[in-house]
Amino acid sequence: MIRPPQDDIEEMEEEAAANYVNAPARTGKKMAARPGQRSRCFSQSFLPIAVCWLILLVIMGLRIYFSNRINDKISVLENQITNLTTENQELETWRDNVIGQTKKLETTWNKLNVSQAKWTLDFYCHRENQERRCRACPQGWELFGSSCYLIHPSDGKTWEDAREDCRGQGSDLVVVHDEDDQNVLTYVNRYIYGSWVGLRAEGGTWKWIDGSGLTESDRIQHQLPRRAPPGQCAVYVQYRYTSESCGERKGWICKKKASSF
Repeated sequence: MIRPPQDDIEEMEEEAAANYVNAPARTGKKMAARPGQRSRCFSQSFLPIAVCWLILLVIMGLRIYFSNRINDKISVLENQITNLTTENQELETWRDNVIGQTKKLETTWNKLNVSQAKWTLDFYCHRENQERRCRACPQGWELFGSSCYLIHPSDGKTWEDAREDCRGQGSDLVVVHDEDDQNVLTYVNRYIYGSWVGLRAEGGTWKWIDGSGLTESDRIQHQLPRRAPPGQCAVYVQYRYTSESCGERKGWICKKKASSF
């Protein structure tokens, strides 16, 4: 039997209505199951997320820590560089000062050499009839052998003052070691007041100013007290040596090497 189209339409409408009525019930069952599924999904994903955050925090902390350490090292290095730069500048300034002082000293030294040469020339050489004549000894000094002697017979000075006078003229008190020295002493025997020589008491013994002492064979040894009294110096007078207080005022004899002019 062929059903009319109208009946089919009505039957389809009835089925659709029935489905519509039953649909909420089925949907409600499905929605009631979703919260549990979400809880399981959240619990399963929370641990990895927490681990990731923890790793991220550790990385950030390490980055901040090492960044601070690096900045501290950079600050220390910058301070060291600044200090080294300052020290280098000070050394350069000191070097420049040393170079400047050295140049001044060289200039002064050259001037002194020129002055010394001129002084030596004037001291040993004198103009006579428009000509310069040079001698082995300065004017006023006596030549004996290879040495020059200056005799001060009467201008009394203490032993120390007499020695300073000799030193001021590039010489020293006479030390009697050879025949020339003895000849000089013989030459001054006519001066009765005596003359200081470079011999004095040191530590209970007699010492020449060149550091040498008297020997047993030296005749001076038998003319002076064997035990040298403190503050005593030797005077040569009338062919012999006597011991006098170094503070007494006597003449004196200076000696220095003759020039090679």
